[in-house]
Amino acid sequence: MLTANLSRPGAWLPADHRIHQQYLSEVIDAVDARPATDADDGLTPALREFRDLIENNARVYMYFTQMFDEVPQKTPYLRDPAGHKQVRDYEHMLRVLGHIVTRAPEWTQTAAAMGVVGVPMCAVFDYPMGTPSGHAAFLDPDVNRALKKVLNEWGKYLQVRCSTPESAAVLGDHATGWFGETGRHDLVQVANAPYQSNHTFEQMFVCQPTAKHMGYKSWDDFFTRRVHDDARPVASADDDAVIANACESKVFNVQANVRLRDHFFAKGQRYSLLDMLGNDPSAATFVGGTVYQAFLSALSYHRWNSPVSGTVRRAFVLDGTYFSEPLFEGPGDPDVAEIDTGGISVAQGYLACMAARAVIVLEADNKELGLVAFVGIGMDEVSTCDVTVKEGQHINKGAELGMFHFGGSTHCLVFEKGVELEGLPEVGREENVPVRGKLATARRRK
Repeated sequence: MLTANLSRPGAWLPADHRIHQQYLSEVIDAVDARPATDADDGLTPALREFRDLIENNARVYMYFTQMFDEVPQKTPYLRDPAGHKQVRDYEHMLRVLGHIVTRAPEWTQTAAAMGVVGVPMCAVFDYPMGTPSGHAAFLDPDVNRALKKVLNEWGKYLQVRCSTPESAAVLGDHATGWFGETGRHDLVQVANAPYQSNHTFEQMFVCQPTAKHMGYKSWDDFFTRRVHDDARPVASADDDAVIANACESKVFNVQANVRLRDHFFAKGQRYSLLDMLGNDPSAATFVGGTVYQAFLSALSYHRWNSPVSGTVRRAFVLDGTYFSEPLFEGPGDPDVAEIDTGGISVAQGYLACMAARAVIVLEADNKELGLVAFVGIGMDEVSTCDVTVKEGQHINKGAELGMFHFGGSTHCLVFEKGVELEGLPEVGREENVPVRGKLATARRRK
């Protein structure tokens, strides 16, 4: 029997598994109630192109056929990670994706609870991407190029701004809207938690309280909403020894003495600087240094802010994988009839080297710091990284570096060898560390 695991709101996968189950049940039922025909297959142009790749490339066809066959035909795999009847072939998978990418994320209500599924595609791929063929498929360059087109197509839908944008329909105050009672409550709860404050949504985020959809012109406009400066002040703005937190995020890992090349794909997920920074020459500068990694939740603020004052020396975006996970994850334990939703967060170290990501290297004004790197990492469908600074530009601590569109995922800060970081938040801290708040005090080891 599947059990509910309740915790605080904000994760990409809902804490209460019944919400996930209800969401997928509704999606699959809607798809199955609309039989595909040659005239209307329910697919978008990018999904039709993806289907053509699968059916016309022998290697990819083998992957997408075998990955479903390799999912064990026994409990709990007879049902998907949410408890619903499992998607068992690529044709059905494509039709389910066709439903997902023509809608904006919305809250789901069950008899017992309400929540939001931040990574619906991940739910569809969860079991097959943990199989040997799934692992190969989601590393395949042709597959990732096709997936990028699908995600970009969805992104355009979510970003369209007009007088009546379809994606903004979910921003209403109805029960399953983002400004409904539960949606607004959870957004405010997550935003207030770091400082244990009691700001309202209007006091926390830039919006137009009396306007339709709070003044947001699209789903993406809401998702990349700005935070008021007084709600997230810059930590010790005039003290260059104080490092500001770059993203509103929960600590995942801190690793010292990082190597230029390491086994990031092993269970320990050691950081590999050359892979993380896309073979950029600056990687050598950070050998022996420290990596700090933290996770952005579905309900968090998703813009990036500079941890230090300094000059942008490198700024670029790397294409990567979108649904690849390390083999040590696998589809789960067939002897445990529980939902396993850990993959998306457990694999963050691996994704720092594999996923689509943005790299920004700053030369700090504080000469003791030298170079500081920010790496914004997309996870699954939340993978659009938008850099808003340029190389050669000087920025102040707390200034915007860029943002994630539809999602956030995870990020890393990388420091040189010899930089000691005093007061870093402990791994296991439940609340987010506030963006632009104090992350640590940095000193150069003598």
